Amino acid sequence: MTRGTRRAGTRPRRAPAGAERALRALERARAEFGPGSEAVKLDLLTRLDRLLLPRAAQVVRLHEALCFLRAYPDGPRLLKRVEAMLAAFARRRDLLRHRRALPDSGIAGTATEFRFFWPTARWLVRRWGARLAIVWRDFDGRDQLEGLLPLMTHPGEAPALDEIAYSPRQWLARLKGPGETDAAFLVRRFAALPMDEAAREVLYDRLDPPLRLSPGPDTPSRTAARTGPCPVSFQRHPLDRNRPDLRAAWRRPPLATVAVPRREAQRLIDLAREAMVTRSRDLDVFSWANPDDVRLVDGGDGLRFAVIGALPERRLLLEAVYAFLTLKNGVPISYVLNSALYRSAEIAYNVFETWRGAEAGAVYGRVVATLRHLFGADSFTIYPYQLGEGNAEALASGAWWFYQKMGFRPRDRDATRLMDDELRRMRVDPSHRSNLATLERLAHHNLYFHVGRARDDVIGLLPLPAAGLAVSDALAARFGSDRECATRVCAADAERLLGAGPDRDWSAGERLAWERWSPLVLVLPGVATWPARDRRALAQVVRAKGGVRESEFVRRFDRHRRLREALRRLAVRADAENP
Repeated sequence: MTRGTRRAGTRPRRAPAGAERALRALERARAEFGPGSEAVKLDLLTRLDRLLLPRAAQVVRLHEALCFLRAYPDGPRLLKRVEAMLAAFARRRDLLRHRRALPDSGIAGTATEFRFFWPTARWLVRRWGARLAIVWRDFDGRDQLEGLLPLMTHPGEAPALDEIAYSPRQWLARLKGPGETDAAFLVRRFAALPMDEAAREVLYDRLDPPLRLSPGPDTPSRTAARTGPCPVSFQRHPLDRNRPDLRAAWRRPPLATVAVPRREAQRLIDLAREAMVTRSRDLDVFSWANPDDVRLVDGGDGLRFAVIGALPERRLLLEAVYAFLTLKNGVPISYVLNSALYRSAEIAYNVFETWRGAEAGAVYGRVVATLRHLFGADSFTIYPYQLGEGNAEALASGAWWFYQKMGFRPRDRDATRLMDDELRRMRVDPSHRSNLATLERLAHHNLYFHVGRARDDVIGLLPLPAAGLAVSDALAARFGSDRECATRVCAADAERLLGAGPDRDWSAGERLAWERWSPLVLVLPGVATWPARDRRALAQVVRAKGGVRESEFVRRFDRHRRLREALRRLAVRADAENP
């Protein structure tokens, strides 16, 4: 072959004017399914694979279309082509050209910048410390860091730290080891500080250093995000965009629920954390996940939920909190944060942007069914942030009406009147849409959905936080500042009161739950008059709070009629006394 010539097809061609048309056609076609749809998509992908896209935004759009199709492939030929294009995406010449303009896109070969919370920062340093750096231009806590440096160094370095006026950036550059990054040094020294882990987390998060994760062969990306090999459900028919009948969905149980072995559980937890990192987010349950409390719930048609519980030391005192990573054919498409108690559940449902408008309603129906299956929940609530209070994204997406149309309703009278006014306007003028100010007013109150009759003893209506005030009052009156003494004495007093308590068979997590619950047990009204079997059953409820699966605590709590009523009375009384 003579110099200056090349074989046809060995390099991508520069994008002609029709590249934008092909990209738009792919975006229209990606969510269309039926006879001939696979061939149309294959043709468009073949054309786009050979082109150099001139703009960074076009590279992102192609990438997102591929990710969508990986979760919703028409057939095996399309799946093979999509996987090949995703595997090669980091080597695309147009991506290499534009990658500096694509931080935080989650695309393989691009960087991610975020102010990661302590557990995520530590996890990133353990896995990819050599690729993590402090973004000094955005670091507002440099003065705070300067004051912390003496805690992170050897006493022999003190004379220099005391007298030499280096900047914090200069100091970290000098203190870190050869080949070590400034971020890795900072996080490792924080991890070595002789202090309680909770205090360490607070101190680091107040420092709030912005970090940059540079791309590498195995760093987190949306491009490669998927579980290991799993059966694929091909999308042969149009997507289910219908509004679900939540009561019918609630009654339909999952196909299967499987406890995941620890090694596979850790891989699912890592996948969940990577899904957050590549979207510049953090979620506590994923960060403090318990690999012994991970289950896979099969919703059918390639939809599965990785149900992930928290470590015993990171659990709330009352509600049980779980996070779900939603998987479609092994690809993370959304996550769910749920807290459960009193046969009720508070749900935060977040569909990743790539898959919004696909099957959000249908997937939500499977979420509700899973919550019934795991926790026995028959009442559900959405809290204001998810509806748009302080959340511009939720306001713009019309989240409030998404839930209203599925049957959720406000219990607040003013919100109900405002909803009725808006519905009347829509009947008169079908084109009417609630303006931003109206959506903000609607979003100020929880929405509720009850499968049966409406109840008041549910999360969102019960003033459960007030129970903590009752505990504070009791501890302050009896122990003042000596909360350590309070922990010891209350644990012993609760054991005498219930005639049961920790023995040699109890795990460390169960003992911790006993210490945390003991003051509450002592202020619950009427416990001393309960039958012995109910007092012993309360001890088992507390033990379950620190057990392997926190969902067992919810089941035991909800079966204990006297406990449910005593906690309700305590919370209502404390709330009335502290308006």
